[in-house]
Amino acid sequence: MGILGLSKLLADVAPHAIREGEIKHYFGRKVAIDASMCLYQFLIAVRNESGQLTSVDGETTSHLLGTFYRTIRLIENGIKPVYVFDGKPPELKSAELSKRQERRDEAQKALDKATELGDATEVDKFNRRLVKVTRHHADEAKQLLTLMGVPYIEAPCEAEAQCAAMVKGGLVYATATEDMDALTFGSNVLLRHLTFSEARKMPVQEIHLSKVLEGLELDQKAFVDLCILLGCDYTESIRGIGPKRAIELIKKHKSIEEILKNIDVKKYPPPENWNYEGARQLFEEPEVMDAAKIELKWTDPDEEGMVKFLCGDKQFNEERVRNGVKKLLKSRSTSTQGRLDGFFTVLSTTPAKRKAENKKETPNKKKKTGAGAGRGRAKPK
Repeated sequence: MGILGLSKLLADVAPHAIREGEIKHYFGRKVAIDASMCLYQFLIAVRNESGQLTSVDGETTSHLLGTFYRTIRLIENGIKPVYVFDGKPPELKSAELSKRQERRDEAQKALDKATELGDATEVDKFNRRLVKVTRHHADEAKQLLTLMGVPYIEAPCEAEAQCAAMVKGGLVYATATEDMDALTFGSNVLLRHLTFSEARKMPVQEIHLSKVLEGLELDQKAFVDLCILLGCDYTESIRGIGPKRAIELIKKHKSIEEILKNIDVKKYPPPENWNYEGARQLFEEPEVMDAAKIELKWTDPDEEGMVKFLCGDKQFNEERVRNGVKKLLKSRSTSTQGRLDGFFTVLSTTPAKRKAENKKETPNKKKKTGAGAGRGRAKPK
């Protein structure tokens, strides 16, 4: 779930925190990718007319097809991806996981009924709701990434928290996920739609935490409390308080403790035994590996290993697999000497205002020209 309604709230209250652009603008960047989110997307989206792609044994292969081609696309655009897999879920998430299982049970009943009635549209809809990323899916994806020469990390707990720690530690540039709680965990930069932007013709959204806090007029601690009020995976929120009311209360009272002292709890009843403090601690002090102790290595792909793994029983086309390997090798051999910062630049003035400002320059003042004028060369992460 991430943080309920946060993306819409930012679009309304802090739109300057969100920038849009193309995937090619991340040439030379190292990006930590929420692996479970990607695998779920692939299992949902990569399908044929009869449903998910499968091996000769009937096992799903959609997650492998998606991982293979999307990773190639990222690398072709100069991105150095590192996939981060979930570890054990925190105990506070058990209630949310139970709710998800209840929804799955309801979807299974609806699927059985639709199957009995022969309603193909409903069958497909409820089949999608039953999609779940398993340990088997993750293990196969890890095996494929190793053969592709792409590093992955097994987080001790939540993948988004580990990604955020890697961004804060300077190991990578950004966290790539659709879940907004990467910001709650403190990721300086969040990239949404990165792994499927070209396939769905969607721009990549780049969200900067500093701009989020600036737009909401909050510090990180108050922002964490806001996210808990909006609704997160670790605890319920106060009934009757929506996004607009939540931001108003946080701005005024700064913390959940002060809000509880100043609201009518009969009108806005907090959850029974509300463990917002535990949720806060999970966001502020998550269980993660120290980024300084993580070593990332991208290596040449193992062509024969990939052919053996993907072709045959998994029914991948050998020629396409070998062509994919060629693309990986070509991208690795391409020199990446650095990048010019300036992609996704936020312009602080309008064109008309900039023109007026330029007229103020003295006639004798020479302007810099050329590709590097006005912007420095930054070492890519």
